[in-house]
Amino acid sequence: MTALDTTLLLLSAAVLGVVAVRMLQLPPMLGYLAVGILVGPHGLGLAQESSATHELAEFGVVFLMFSIGLEFSLAKLMSMRRAVFGLGMAQVILTIALAMVCGLAAAYWLPGQFKMSWQAAFALGGAMAMSSTAIVSKMLTEKSELESPHGRQIISVLLFQDLAVVPLLILVPALASHSGDLVETLAWASGKAALVLFLLLFLGQKLVRSWFSIVVKRRSQELFMLNLLLITLGAAWLTERAGLSMALGAFVAGMLISETEYKHQVEEDIKSFRDVLLGLFFITIGMLLNLRLVIDHGWLMLLLLIGPVLLKFGLITALSRLFGGSTSVALRTGLGLAQAGEFGFVLLNQAGGLQLVDPLLLQLILASMVLSMIIAPFVLAKSDVIVLKLSANEWMMQSLALTQIAARTMNTQKHVIIAGFGRSGQSLARLLAEENIEYHALDLDPDRIREAQTAGANVSYGDAARRESLLAAGINRAAALVVTYSNTNSALKILHFVHELNPSLPVIVRSHDDTDLDKLRAAGATEVVPELMEGSLMLASHALVLLGVPLRRVVRRVQTARFERYQSLRGFFYGPSDAADGPENMQLRLHTVVLSERAKNVGKTLAELNLNELGVDVTTVRRGKDRLEPDPDIVLQALDVVVVRGTAESVARAEQRLLK
Repeated sequence: MTALDTTLLLLSAAVLGVVAVRMLQLPPMLGYLAVGILVGPHGLGLAQESSATHELAEFGVVFLMFSIGLEFSLAKLMSMRRAVFGLGMAQVILTIALAMVCGLAAAYWLPGQFKMSWQAAFALGGAMAMSSTAIVSKMLTEKSELESPHGRQIISVLLFQDLAVVPLLILVPALASHSGDLVETLAWASGKAALVLFLLLFLGQKLVRSWFSIVVKRRSQELFMLNLLLITLGAAWLTERAGLSMALGAFVAGMLISETEYKHQVEEDIKSFRDVLLGLFFITIGMLLNLRLVIDHGWLMLLLLIGPVLLKFGLITALSRLFGGSTSVALRTGLGLAQAGEFGFVLLNQAGGLQLVDPLLLQLILASMVLSMIIAPFVLAKSDVIVLKLSANEWMMQSLALTQIAARTMNTQKHVIIAGFGRSGQSLARLLAEENIEYHALDLDPDRIREAQTAGANVSYGDAARRESLLAAGINRAAALVVTYSNTNSALKILHFVHELNPSLPVIVRSHDDTDLDKLRAAGATEVVPELMEGSLMLASHALVLLGVPLRRVVRRVQTARFERYQSLRGFFYGPSDAADGPENMQLRLHTVVLSERAKNVGKTLAELNLNELGVDVTTVRRGKDRLEPDPDIVLQALDVVVVRGTAESVARAEQRLLK
């Protein structure tokens, strides 16, 4: 099979696999893993493993870590140093120690089953200490939990695991060969790693911004993309040459770019590379699973799967509590890191090459690690449910949080629910307060909430993407809901619950650009506001004013652009006070028509009335408390409120037709 044949096979199988899991409302990575198992050498045998495929797939992890680095900064990383070098180091060392104890104990009590030296137990412990950066990071990103307390702890531990791979890869062969220059080798490797990280973090910080400015001034999208790939892969190459992982170098590169003004553009440009290559990575992981081995050694496989997962879960949960995490944070951190990781395969292959472990046992452990990675997305997707079942205190804390939200909004009517209290949310809250409009914000950053509440802001700790939080915030009494952060997955969850709890509630969603516009509108968003467009409009308006264009004309042009882009802004309800605005600003207006019980058009559809020929369109049909979409097949009923939009003359003609 040629390289093209293999590529087409994997692409077609990946498309079918992802479509299938999406139909089942499951994470896409499960589709990739299933495809790998099915077409791999241990399945149908249609695709074979190769070093070239694995190397290409590894770039998926590189670009994923680069994207995660964009969410961090050097200052934020320094603030996490206690979690990285405290919690992370403790997790790796204690996991290796416990694995050695369990392995040697099993070899002692079951000498006829298998033999194991302490060097082999150390190598297996190192493999067990690793967790899946690719799976966990992608799930945290999709669930918008990177900035959550448990998300920060998980990322901190994963970063230290990446650092720990280097000394482990040196220690295992040195211990196996009883090398006498172990200290010298470790010192040399540590020195190289420290030098490279210093160059990237401190010198790179000064160079990246100035270099990007030079590239951007060339005004070439192609050059910008090439430069982005060069920096990402160049940083990965440097860390690999220093003995560190490529993923760590990519993370540092992303972190440096996050402090520049090019962060959002970079994030969009890198997304396609990341997702495609990451999918290939998950396919190669699926190829490693030998189903025949799993079936033939079922009970032993079950023990090798459940034992390490429960051991890591218990250890990490206890360490997280020891380092100041709450019970719920500790449980979520333990669940997030309980599975095996990519670098565990590297250490396992090294142990096999050194003949430290029996080949059959090595294959069984490899299969159990792959299985733990396959079940990880299910565990992470249900982490909230698992935590609630394991922790009675979590019920109390969530109930208390929901009670506090409900207490603050109990006497509030016609208020605005603000999802997210970052810069955009706070700006919106100030404007609403100046207009004496009640609001209540939901956010997941405890530090931000504490400071904002002290300053008098109406904000509570709560996830707007949860049904209970929206109910507690008074969604049934609210006048509008605004999603102030640009995360499509979270916004879709909110829209789903709004449709269930209060279908007539207007929802305004912020997005980065127009990519997911149709998807969000189909889910029920009243309006989608892309930040890139708004930024360009403001830039254009300031530029036109500075170039001498009259302010009145600039305002009119910006309004026209917004009217063409935002459906809900096209037209307004006209009143006597609007007469002074002049005809040029009143080309479109909104008008409500209430159908009386005697109206002859009751029982007819909008299509039959054919209001479009009069130059108007129907924006909404209100029936009691419900707001209905203006479908052409909707049958009008008595007392329906029909909202039409058009010029003064066309609106008058439409009203006559509706009421005749």
